[in-house]
Amino acid sequence: MDIKQQIKDDILNNKLARGVPLRQVELSQRYGVSRIPIRDALLSLKAEGWLSPHGKAGVMVPALHWKEAEDLSLMRAELECLLLDMAFDRISEKELNEAKFISLQLDKEGLSLIERGELNWHFHQALYKVADRPTLQRVVEGLNQQAVRYLGFQYGPLGYRAESQHQHEELLSLIQKKNKYAAIKFLRQHIEDAGVLLTKYLKGMTDF
Repeated sequence: MDIKQQIKDDILNNKLARGVPLRQVELSQRYGVSRIPIRDALLSLKAEGWLSPHGKAGVMVPALHWKEAEDLSLMRAELECLLLDMAFDRISEKELNEAKFISLQLDKEGLSLIERGELNWHFHQALYKVADRPTLQRVVEGLNQQAVRYLGFQYGPLGYRAESQHQHEELLSLIQKKNKYAAIKFLRQHIEDAGVLLTKYLKGMTDF
């Protein structure tokens, strides 16, 4: 796991305090590397929405908030359904088999939250990529990267992992049956249901 992934993993597992400025010197000592890869990792994580500005040039781990979780869910639902609509008629057995293989990887035990988040995106990406809309796909990938920050809740206290996997299988079944309308409708439900559950949970936490 590279430095960027290690920092992500520590954020997800609450090993880096939220709202506290991250010091390059301290991180360099923590991960046993020079300040250059730390600086590059922090810049990249800031661009992806994992870190927010602090002071003139610093960064910190931002607090999680139900409004952000809800916004990410709403944007993902709209744009991913659009991508699936564009891709649907081009999805072949090759893409379906790739998505099925990734789904099997998601069933493995011992995966980190970061690995699960990446695999979840790769599952969806396998279906969307044949739309051949790189700009839209980059935006959707960015939304998914930010949404990974909330996986600790979905796979932890919300226990949504098994349900998410079941829904992935149902989505693949609808695509294989060439039922475009039902597949797009189901994808929207898949994204929105998880978003509603997460938003409701976060609203109930006093720290949010």
